[in-house]
Amino acid sequence: MSLRIVTTTLVIGIGTVMLLGAYATTQIRDGLVEDRVDRVLAESARDAATAQDLASSTTAANAADMQQFVLDLLIELRSVGGSQRGIVVLRSPDNTSQLPLLVGALPTGIGPAVSTDMRAAVADGQSLSWQFVALPESEVPGVVVGTPLDLGVAGPYELYFVYSLSDEQDTLALIQQVLAIGAVVLVGLVVVMTWYVTNQAVRPVRQAARVASRLAEGRLSERMKVRGHDEMATLAQTFNDMAESLQRQITRMEHLSRLQRRFVSDVSHELRTPLTTIRMASDVLHDAREDFDPAAARSAELLSTQLDRFEALLADLLEISRIDAGAAQLEFEAMDVGDLVRDEVEAMIPVAGGLGITLTMRMGPGPHTASIDRPRVGRIVRNLLSNAVEHASQAGVEVAVASNRRGVAVLVRDYGVGLTTQQVDRVFDRFWRADAARARTLGGTGLGLSIAREDALLHDGALEVWGAPGQGASFRLLLPRTSEGLGKNPPLPLVLRQGGFANVGELVEFSAAVTAAGAAHDQAQESPASPLEEETP
Repeated sequence: MSLRIVTTTLVIGIGTVMLLGAYATTQIRDGLVEDRVDRVLAESARDAATAQDLASSTTAANAADMQQFVLDLLIELRSVGGSQRGIVVLRSPDNTSQLPLLVGALPTGIGPAVSTDMRAAVADGQSLSWQFVALPESEVPGVVVGTPLDLGVAGPYELYFVYSLSDEQDTLALIQQVLAIGAVVLVGLVVVMTWYVTNQAVRPVRQAARVASRLAEGRLSERMKVRGHDEMATLAQTFNDMAESLQRQITRMEHLSRLQRRFVSDVSHELRTPLTTIRMASDVLHDAREDFDPAAARSAELLSTQLDRFEALLADLLEISRIDAGAAQLEFEAMDVGDLVRDEVEAMIPVAGGLGITLTMRMGPGPHTASIDRPRVGRIVRNLLSNAVEHASQAGVEVAVASNRRGVAVLVRDYGVGLTTQQVDRVFDRFWRADAARARTLGGTGLGLSIAREDALLHDGALEVWGAPGQGASFRLLLPRTSEGLGKNPPLPLVLRQGGFANVGELVEFSAAVTAAGAAHDQAQESPASPLEEETP
């Protein structure tokens, strides 16, 4: 910022000084020239009158005497005007005298300074005409003043006074030099002052930026130094007050977060003991339910089912507590992610068949080896499959696996009710449900997708979602294969339209036992046939 301000000030300063210098130079030049012209005209008028008086009183009657008179007149006028003035005498164009041509110039060689336009103005009868010219040879600016001169028997002539403006030119050059030196000194002084003032103003801002950066790194005890009682001191004090307030709030929130995690962990652990006792009693009742009346038998079944969900909820709460506390432990091993996904799809086929949901899987060219924690990645895929089956609405679920040099992608796509934009933003929130009135077909605790995303992040991967109302939803799991990370070109797009899975790879065939299990589960649900028979031979 200091450099930007100094540069801006320098540009503006140079521009202003140049404009002022040009204006001052123009005014001084015009003043010098105007004053010089006034003096030249007054002097020329006086000497022209003197010359005319001498010409009128001369007794010269022949050419020789008249030529001598002209030479004497030139010498006299030259001595009166000094070295800065030249004299030129020229015969008028309308002179009809029979005397030989009388011309003269002092100093010699100055005659070309008289232009044709100047002679025309004098010939028109103007008593005193003048013009700016460039003097011959030296190209020094000058002024030519012309007037008619009657030489009696020699007829009409023209008298010209040629003045040099070299003194004025030298004066103007000196003034310009002084102005240039003054401008350089002034601009330098402005730059130095601007740099100093800017540093005075920017220094506290830089200090605040350094302190803010350290606060962002977690060093909450950092503070700015307060000096004096000016505006900068007020800024530093206000910044310190803000940092103090932030430290108190962050500390309080960290304390509350620790208490919350400890509470969830403690409750989960403490509930395990009574839950174990309740589980034992529930198992006894469940095993003996055939001896009960129908209402009591149904109650025993419901008790066992809800205890299963309760145990799953406690396990998820403990897992999320460990993740929040940073205590999650991973055991990495190199394995083919495609085989893991295949196993999870095989396990889900009977459940999907019972709901009339078709499960298909396609595998891109492999292998799809990556270093992963198998239980956690398996849990991610299992959560995605169960979520897709639950929301597929008889429309089927498609699974795809593909990889490139840097990553492996697992895509789970359903064509059910879909998700709105607001639901997509909240789908990974804990205990959030897109439709609170919708019953859970496959159970679930409300933490599955939250834990799945945390598991993906623990692998330095990503779990992404897309959805549209009436078009279904798509979840994509990305896992890195190298230390370089995922890269910018994932192996699979997040959204594959219906029919697009055929381009991923070959259709995965499952064993006859799995197909038979799906068919049996389907028949138990009073379905006419297994939905997997056509897709999974």
